[in-house]
Amino acid sequence: MRQDDGAPAPQAIDRLRSVLGDAARTIAFTGAGISTEAGIPDFRSPGGLWSQMEPITFQEFTGSEAARLEDWRRRFVMNEQSARAKPTIAHRALSAMVGDGRMPAIITQNIDGLHQRSGVEGERIIELHGNATYGHCIDCRLPMRLEDIRRHIESKGACPVCPSCGGLVKAAVVSFGEQMPPDLMTKAAGHCRDADLILVIGTSLLVQPAASLPRHGVENGARLVIINRQSTPLDGWADMVLNHSSDSVFAVLMPQLS
Repeated sequence: MRQDDGAPAPQAIDRLRSVLGDAARTIAFTGAGISTEAGIPDFRSPGGLWSQMEPITFQEFTGSEAARLEDWRRRFVMNEQSARAKPTIAHRALSAMVGDGRMPAIITQNIDGLHQRSGVEGERIIELHGNATYGHCIDCRLPMRLEDIRRHIESKGACPVCPSCGGLVKAAVVSFGEQMPPDLMTKAAGHCRDADLILVIGTSLLVQPAASLPRHGVENGARLVIINRQSTPLDGWADMVLNHSSDSVFAVLMPQLS
């Protein structure tokens, strides 16, 4: 159930501040909700992108030049929108926690690069679903700049191939039907197991296998705090559930960032 998006009660903020203060090793797990407040629409909610058009699967991308061209057309439009967005208060709050040593890693389902733009070093971010701000070869993983890919498509009328191995070049995201990199899942699960607090922000915890990660922490003794407008399947496992927008919580928790 969706709750009031107003400011959380002072008692809840005081308790959250205490829980965060008691934790020596906090891991954040973020989803689309932290970025919708920056103006980036999500994909799966009613009215989201996938309710307006069918996603292009990995199999369709690899099997058809027409599908590849359409995928890139959509990607360029979405990335122009993402480029105009700025990190939210919640993004900057997590960046501050990483900076002062309280948060060794941020695990995210987002592909928009806003955690990097908030000041978090790339090696501290585990992007389970990839990053849409660049392209890469699906075979050898050689990265390519979006500007170069767009210039090639506009001048040649065809999608580029990898200059190193000749493989297909795709946005560096995990597409529907594409396997999530197992090394990232292993790394993320390890961080969750080692944490003493898992801070879930802006995710419904419905998309598997990523949504199972916070349970690794809870099953190994970590506390769980969920900040999300809607309920999640793990609410019953949580020490605290705040059904508010992430910015409304962090604006009160860390007013210096507002």
